[in-house]
Amino acid sequence: MAAVTFTPVSDHALMVQLGDEISDALTARVQQLDSAIHAAAPQGLLETVPAFVNLMITFDPVVTDHAEMEQAVRALLQEGAAAQVPGAEREVLVCYDDDLAPDLAAVAKAAGLSPEAVIEQHLAAEYRVGMYGFAPGYAYLSGVPEALQLPRKPKALRDIPAGSVLIAGPQCLVTTLTMPTGWSIIGRSPTEILRNDPERPFLFDVGDRVRFARIDRDRYEKLRKGGTA
Repeated sequence: MAAVTFTPVSDHALMVQLGDEISDALTARVQQLDSAIHAAAPQGLLETVPAFVNLMITFDPVVTDHAEMEQAVRALLQEGAAAQVPGAEREVLVCYDDDLAPDLAAVAKAAGLSPEAVIEQHLAAEYRVGMYGFAPGYAYLSGVPEALQLPRKPKALRDIPAGSVLIAGPQCLVTTLTMPTGWSIIGRSPTEILRNDPERPFLFDVGDRVRFARIDRDRYEKLRKGGTA
């Protein structure tokens, strides 16, 4: 409890900070608190936005205020947050062909591995969605194997295609838009993460588990053009 801080961030939002250093254990605590808040449904609650180390709560300022919401959350923390609801397992397809994975060789060299060994490690890991941020549908995944945890590039590159599979430090993500990035690009996916569905705009929920599955170029091209697996 000593590490938990509460910060008003607007007239209708409260930031709950559970710690400072990103870790699977701390992210699990955030997600457990998120589940507990929704189960308790404090008066005036509108939405929660979980991240790696904190949770933002938005509320109706006509119904409640920062002090009342903080009191409700502190009570949940004292009771012990409810067990985290197990996330669904999602599969993301990825092709590792050289032209779709321009940084794979550099990652392999830095890690002291062959490119095929990098692919094997990337595929063997289980990832978990820790948060969304930066751009629509950008799901930050924890779980990159330690051997592949390399720093970002010193300079970002422009016009990286949507679907690029990126790694940096302990995190992985799949781009949804053409954007610049300083992360290492090790493959490309035809899996749609940003979807044209107002009820479920993203493939993942925070807390979901993600597995990558390798596909060949023919299947990648077919799926990218709207074909079926």
